[in-house]
Amino acid sequence: MSFFIRNVGRGSGAQKRKLNGYHGKTSKAQFASKRLKKANKSVHNDNESIASTDEEFAEDNIRKNTEKFESETEEEEEETAQEKSVRLAKKYLQEIEEQERDRAEFEEGAVAQRLREEYLEQKGRLKKTVASNYIGHKELILLRCKEHIGPITCICLSSDGSTLYSGSKDGSLVKWSVKEKIKLKAIKRKKGKTKGGMKSIQCMAISTDGKFLVVGGNGCNDIKVFSGDTLDHIKNLQGHRKFVSGLIFRKDTHTLYSASEDRSVKVWNLDDMAYVESLFGHQSGITFIDALSRERAITSGGYDGSIRIWKIVEGSQLIYNGHSLGGNTIDVVKLINEENFLSGGDDGQLCVWGCLKKKPLYSLPDAHGRDETNGQPMWISSIATLLNTDLVASGSRNGAVKLWQCGQDFRSLNLLFEVKLTGFINALTFTPDGTQLIAGVGNEHRSGRWWRIPEAKNSIVIIPLINKKDK
Repeated sequence: MSFFIRNVGRGSGAQKRKLNGYHGKTSKAQFASKRLKKANKSVHNDNESIASTDEEFAEDNIRKNTEKFESETEEEEEETAQEKSVRLAKKYLQEIEEQERDRAEFEEGAVAQRLREEYLEQKGRLKKTVASNYIGHKELILLRCKEHIGPITCICLSSDGSTLYSGSKDGSLVKWSVKEKIKLKAIKRKKGKTKGGMKSIQCMAISTDGKFLVVGGNGCNDIKVFSGDTLDHIKNLQGHRKFVSGLIFRKDTHTLYSASEDRSVKVWNLDDMAYVESLFGHQSGITFIDALSRERAITSGGYDGSIRIWKIVEGSQLIYNGHSLGGNTIDVVKLINEENFLSGGDDGQLCVWGCLKKKPLYSLPDAHGRDETNGQPMWISSIATLLNTDLVASGSRNGAVKLWQCGQDFRSLNLLFEVKLTGFINALTFTPDGTQLIAGVGNEHRSGRWWRIPEAKNSIVIIPLINKKDK
């Protein structure tokens, strides 16, 4: 199978692609990018000189934030492209300066450092070496509530790490305060037809601005859209033919990517609550989906043994194979930056990948050991990454949570320490500041009932991490 496939599964092509409310081949951001290039050209004609690296740097940051200022498009006709690009750049710089001044200390060069980090992040070359500072954990904090009767299947955090959302096999949805460690609001599934309810929640995602919370799962093929603030039900997004198994928002947008047991990936625009397009290629039900800032999504294909990166704009996909074939599944895939990701499944391997390589950069067999009763590898059921760093966590069906350091060029994994819990580690996520690791624990695996651990408590476990730099 080819590593690179173009124009796969985009349908008949009769309907033009719709993105952020605009139709046609050229998106708003692409149009702004073209006008920016014209402005740069006119600047050179006026004998103004600018270093090529700085020009690329400025262009990337302006393009990245063009959508943020689209509300000001009414002024476009009254100003040239050059004037607009300068105005948007100044406004973006002013916002960064204000954010940096809000911190305890305003260091000299903070704005330049922030811009450089954002540029490197966008290019997938930002890597902060922090993992070696983590030496253990403090006392575990257990969060339980009467709504979550069944196993916790999925969790997601707000962009500032202050609010946690959790879903359960019993169909209940709970909003938590991470700081106060209390339940803020809950929706409990009732028997029969309920507004916004479903039989079992399998996946969820929160938009960067916290406006939309989306939920998918068994018993209903729709995507449920809630208010991230009030948990009020807003709308059902219909289109998948089987249950939704993965949801993720593109960073800083209301573009939603969904994956399903029907083997498709769908793109949605939540500003208009509209379907955009479908992408096909997996040969079995999709088990997980992830995305960052780029117009790309990455999925694991379960029993088809593949991982795929979907290049949305180009209408193409990259295919990666590296796990054991012949009945094994890839259950989870997680980006650590724009160029590297990790994967795990029931073969017990923890794999580290680079986007430009068809095979893993590094594979660790039996990352969580083997089952003493049957000799089978311990199933890796969840992975968390601290974005743009070298810190990774993995969870298994035996209740073990392991923290790892990615080595140089992501070509090795070194175990830092292990946290022993009881139950299936169905979900993991780091808080954005890296001070806590949060686990969703259940007495059953999130996708089925192959095993059951009666003594396990269906709960959220907050693991406060010890960083030697804080001592």
